[in-house]
Amino acid sequence: MAPYEAFDRDVQVNGRTVLTIVEEAMGRFSEAYRDRALTALAEEGIVDPEPGEWYPQQAWLNAFETIAEDLQPHVLDRLGEQLPDVADWPGDADAVPEGLASIDDAYRRNHRGGDIGFYRFDHVDDRTGEVTCHNPYPCPFDRGLVRGVAQAHAPVDAFVFLEETGEACRRHGDDTCTYTVYW
Repeated sequence: MAPYEAFDRDVQVNGRTVLTIVEEAMGRFSEAYRDRALTALAEEGIVDPEPGEWYPQQAWLNAFETIAEDLQPHVLDRLGEQLPDVADWPGDADAVPEGLASIDDAYRRNHRGGDIGFYRFDHVDDRTGEVTCHNPYPCPFDRGLVRGVAQAHAPVDAFVFLEETGEACRRHGDDTCTYTVYW
């Protein structure tokens, strides 16, 4: 399985998620980036996305791929990093482990219809954990998302560091990536 390829063609993404990423997160970069994202969505048949409406994940992933190609993959990292700030996030997590564990809940709230994949958090020790990302989203997006969630829940004086661990990676055709998070 490669990034940008849905695990199941029946999976859908909530329009609120699409709007949040395009309008809020992309809009933070520039109006030109936001407009390019909207054009990429329109090319995939997603015109004027609405909260509460559901759209094919594959179309959303195709737009993500276009954004990465046109605006460089690092944009996806920055998008993922901003998601905890702009999205409706579940729970009242007040520490890094709870925040990282909440990623899967947020993901499940915004995807439906078949095998969507998952995010799994394992607490390794006091200030270390692992997040396994088993989904069709590209590595840069998930790396940014995991880092952003950890930063949002870390103590003020903590430095958050993330490294890709394990042998599997979506860049190499696998369907998981694992990140060790230090805070």
